[in-house]
Amino acid sequence: MTDLNEHAVTWGEKVGVLVEVNVGGDRCGVSPGESTLELAKQIEEAPNLNFLGLHAYQGRVQHIRPFQDRKEAIEVVSGYLTETVRLLNDYGITCEHVTGAGTGTWQFEGASNVFTELQAGSYAFMDADYARNEDVDGEIGGEFQHSLFLYATVMSVPNSEFVVVDAGLKALAFDAGMPLLADDLDVKYHRPSDEHGVLDLSNSKRRYALGEKVRLIPGHCDPTVNLHDWYVGVRNGYVESVWSITARGAIF
Repeated sequence: MTDLNEHAVTWGEKVGVLVEVNVGGDRCGVSPGESTLELAKQIEEAPNLNFLGLHAYQGRVQHIRPFQDRKEAIEVVSGYLTETVRLLNDYGITCEHVTGAGTGTWQFEGASNVFTELQAGSYAFMDADYARNEDVDGEIGGEFQHSLFLYATVMSVPNSEFVVVDAGLKALAFDAGMPLLADDLDVKYHRPSDEHGVLDLSNSKRRYALGEKVRLIPGHCDPTVNLHDWYVGVRNGYVESVWSITARGAIF
């Protein structure tokens, strides 16, 4: 904190600071409660720093499948933050922002009365993994539609049981499981290799021809996007826009 304040002094700036709170993800942040209060005190005492609030994201909870289990996990998070904000207020430190949440849990943080900002992001694209979460009625599929697809081409038709497409490990992220075939959910994608993937047709009534295009829904949208140079925006079957993925694969 001293280094940050010294840099702010050097540049003649007042820097706003959010404190990251470890609410169970065990990745980054200080513990809720007294540890957060002590760090906030240091920020408030630094002449060129300004305490803005708390950042609290529980990534582990985002993909808990049962709705009630996700809800209860976020209630624990909200309890940590409510108590922490109370401690800050009792000490006279205003906590203007409490930011966090995600696509899997946004409705719980939104109803918590402690979060002031929701950081859901994947909802804009959705992916196969988030779509496996259950809603309040126990149904899967999610509250948001898929909008990110990878076009692949059938490049080999060895028999009626399976076909091979030209999208494998270099085209899709597999850390969250296999992609879905958007227009035929009875087809199972499996056996990815560098340049290939196999579509198992044993449960599908459809048959695929050599050269046919198929749409794959990535298992995990974020690292899949990172593998490509362009978004191609399609509306009603026509290409409407092309956007460069400017930070594609970038490490700074």
